[in-house]
Amino acid sequence: MAEAADFQGTSPSPARRWLRRTTALLAGAPLLTGLVQLPTAGPAHAEGQSSAKADAEAGSVAVAVDSLTPSAPTDGDTVTVSGTVINNGKQTVTDAHVGLRLGAEVNTRSAVDAIAKESTDLQGAIAPEIDDKYTEKFDKLTPGVAEHFNISVPVDDLELGDDGVYEFAVSLSGETSAQPWEQILGIQRTFLPWQPDEAATRTKTTALWPLVSTTHMAAETGPNEEQTPVFLNDDLAKEISPGGRLNQMVTLGKDLDVTWVVDPDLLASVDAMTRSYRVRDGDRTVAGTHQAVAKQWLAELREAVTDEEVVALPFADPDLASLAHNGTDVTGSLRQLKDATDVIPNTVPPILDVKPSTDFAWPVDGAVDRSIVKVATSAGADKVIARSDSLQETNNLPYTPSAARPIGGGTTAVVADARMSKAFEGDLTKASDSTLAVQRFLAQSLALGLQTDDQRSVVIAPQRTPSGSQARAMAEALRTLQDGTWSESQDMAATAAAKPDPDATTTVPGTSSYPSALRKKELPRSAFVQIARTQDTLDNFKVVLSDPSRVVTPFGRALNREMSASWRGRAAEAESFRGGVKEYLDGLTDRVRLIDKSETKLSGRSATIPVTVQNNLVQDVGPLVLRLTSTNPTRLEIGGADHEEQPISVSGGHSQSVKFTTSANANGRATVIAQLYTMDGRKYGEPVTFDVKVTEITATVMLVIGGGVLLLVLAGFRMYTQRKRAAAREEDTADPEAAASAEDHGEPEGPEEATKPEDGRGNRKGSDERLEDASEAHPRAGDPEQPSDPTPDTAAESADPSGTGERVDR
Repeated sequence: MAEAADFQGTSPSPARRWLRRTTALLAGAPLLTGLVQLPTAGPAHAEGQSSAKADAEAGSVAVAVDSLTPSAPTDGDTVTVSGTVINNGKQTVTDAHVGLRLGAEVNTRSAVDAIAKESTDLQGAIAPEIDDKYTEKFDKLTPGVAEHFNISVPVDDLELGDDGVYEFAVSLSGETSAQPWEQILGIQRTFLPWQPDEAATRTKTTALWPLVSTTHMAAETGPNEEQTPVFLNDDLAKEISPGGRLNQMVTLGKDLDVTWVVDPDLLASVDAMTRSYRVRDGDRTVAGTHQAVAKQWLAELREAVTDEEVVALPFADPDLASLAHNGTDVTGSLRQLKDATDVIPNTVPPILDVKPSTDFAWPVDGAVDRSIVKVATSAGADKVIARSDSLQETNNLPYTPSAARPIGGGTTAVVADARMSKAFEGDLTKASDSTLAVQRFLAQSLALGLQTDDQRSVVIAPQRTPSGSQARAMAEALRTLQDGTWSESQDMAATAAAKPDPDATTTVPGTSSYPSALRKKELPRSAFVQIARTQDTLDNFKVVLSDPSRVVTPFGRALNREMSASWRGRAAEAESFRGGVKEYLDGLTDRVRLIDKSETKLSGRSATIPVTVQNNLVQDVGPLVLRLTSTNPTRLEIGGADHEEQPISVSGGHSQSVKFTTSANANGRATVIAQLYTMDGRKYGEPVTFDVKVTEITATVMLVIGGGVLLLVLAGFRMYTQRKRAAAREEDTADPEAAASAEDHGEPEGPEEATKPEDGRGNRKGSDERLEDASEAHPRAGDPEQPSDPTPDTAAESADPSGTGERVDR
C-alpha cells in the first residue's frame, strides 16, 4: 500500500536537515572507532560470533518485555524495562546477563512493521549493548525456570538523536557447556518513540471507543402490563459487572478523549435489566437479579459521555455487508435497516441524556465496496467509516493522507488507519504482548506524523468488541498520545469535515474486491428470506390487535437483532435465534383461531350454522372478518350465495360465535370452509373445513304427518259434539216446566233410558257418554305437572362446539 511509503518526496526544513546530519556524524564517531578496532579482536571473537549465529537458530532463551516506562520518554526521563527470561533449552546457561540495545532510527512505517514481524530473530542485525552498567546478571539459567529482570537507564545515556522512532531491544547473553563463550541466546525487539519537544504540526487523532456486544434479549415478554423482558442468558450481567469487559470499557474510557460509538441495543438491554426481568434457564425462565449492577453501569456511562461525542449505530449494529451482498433482493430487507435507524432517537437520548450523531455507518472491519456504500447510506447516513486496507491509495503517495475523502453522491468516506486500528487485535492477556502492542502503536503514530510537515487527521477504529486486555492496552496507548508531543485529539465530526487531501484516492472498489475471509462469515440470503417472512407474519398479526405496540416493539427489535453483525462466525447460533423468534410469534398468532368443527347435519331446507373464534391473548382482537364458504353452492347456499362474511371482535381470554344462515337445495354432503381475514383482506390463521349433511323431508313422511293431523282434528270434533249434547241435557234437567211440558206432549223416555239409574250427577249409569269434570278434562296452566305429562321435544340451545352428527339451530 502506498500509505506505507517512506519519507520519499518530503521536504524537511533546512535547519532540521542540518541538525540530523550533525547528530549523525557525532553518533557515528564512536561507531567508526569501534570498526577500526574490530580486527584486534582476533579470530576467537569471530569464531564466537559464528557460533552465536549457529546457536541462535535454536532460540534457546525466550525474552519477554513485560513493561517499558515511560512508553514515550522525553528529556530527563529514566527508562525502566522489566520482564522475564526463560531458558527453553536443554543445557544450563551460565554467566548470563540481560542487556539493553538501542538500534538505528526507523525511518518508515513499513520498517516498523518489518522489525515487529522479526522481533525475536537472532539472524538479523543486532545493535551493541548500551553499557555494561545497565545490565542484570544471573549466575545460571536453569532449563524451564523463569527469571525476572528490571533495568533502568537515564534517557540521556541512550544518546538518542533526531526526533523519530528507534529500535529498542532487550537481549540475554551467556554461555553453555557445549559452547563455553558469551553469545546472544535470546532477544526481544520493540520501539522507543522519541519526540522530546512539541511538534510544529501535531497529528489530529480521532479514536473510536466502541460499546458493542452480542444479542442478549429474546423476543418473548411477559403477559403482564409491564411486559417483563426475557434474556437469552445472563452473559450481559457478567460483562457489565466489575471486572467485566464492558465495565472496563467504561472505566477506562471515561479518562480518555475519545469518540464513543454505541449500539442502542446494548443500552436498551442494560436499561431493561434495571427493572424486573427474567432469564432463560433451559425450558423455564428465572427472575433476573442484577438490577443494581445495571443501574451502576448506566450511571457511570452517563457520567463518562457527558460533554463527549457519541456516535450511535443503527439498533443491534446491522451487518451492512451481508445486507448489501445477500439481502437487497429480498423484499423488506432495507426496511429493517431503516427501522433500526429510526429507533435511535427513542433509545439513546432517554438513556444517556445525550443527543448522538447518526450520520456515520460502520461496516465490519471498515471493509467497503460500492454495494456496501449504497446500502450504508440508504437509511440516512452520509458518512461511511472505511479502513485504509480496503480503500487503498492508488497514487503512490509517500505519506498517509487525511482520513476524509469525498466518494461521490454527497457521501464522505472517513478512512481509518489500518495499522493503528489493528494494533490491539489478538491475545493480549500476557503483559509482554500488551507492551509490544502499545510500543508498536506509538511507533506507527510518530512515524506517520514525521512523514510530512503538513497537518493531517487520522482515525483509529479498533475491533468492535475488544476484550478487557485489549481495552487496557488501547487505553494505555491513547493516554500516551494525549499526554505526548506529536498528537492531539479531535472528534469524529471535525475529522469528517476536514479539508480532504486532493491526491488521496476517492475510488471505492468493486464488489469483487471484498475480502473472501469476511465474505465467508456473512449472513446468508436464507437469513434475510426468513426475516422477511417473520415480518409478514408480524404485519398480519398487529392489525387485529387492540394494542399493537405490545408485539410490534419487541418483535421489531428482535428482527433488527437477527441482522446483527455480531452473528458473524456464529451461523448456528444465528439460525437458532431466528427460529426462536418465528416460533414464538407463530405461537401468539395461533392463540387467535377458529374452533374445529365436526360434520353438521341439516334436517330441512334452511338453518343456521354457528362458527366460533377463540382468543387466548390477554388483549382484545378485532375487528376481523369471518367468511363461511360453501364449496358446492348448488347444494348448499350460505347467506343466499356461495359465501357470507361477518365482522367479529373477541375480548381477551374469551370465545365468540357467529351464526350463518344456510339454505339447502338438494340432499347430500357439502363441504364448508371457515376462514378469518384481516380488514384489508389478508388471510389470518388456518382455515377450518367441515362437512354439512343435508337431509330433505320426503313425501311419505309428509303423508304420515298429515294423517296424524287429520286424526287429531276428527277426535277433537267428536269431543266437541259430545260435550254439546251433554250440555243440552243439563239444560233440560235444570228446567222442570220444560220437562212437564214434554210429558204433557206425550214424549216419554225410551225404554232403555227409563230403566237406567242415575249416578247422582244427573248422568245415567252405564251410559256410553261419560262427562268428566271440566277441571280434569282441561288442566289449567297453573296446575302442577303430572308424571304423565309429556317431555319437551326440543333441548335447550347449547353454544358448545358441534358434536358428531349435531343438528344445527333452525
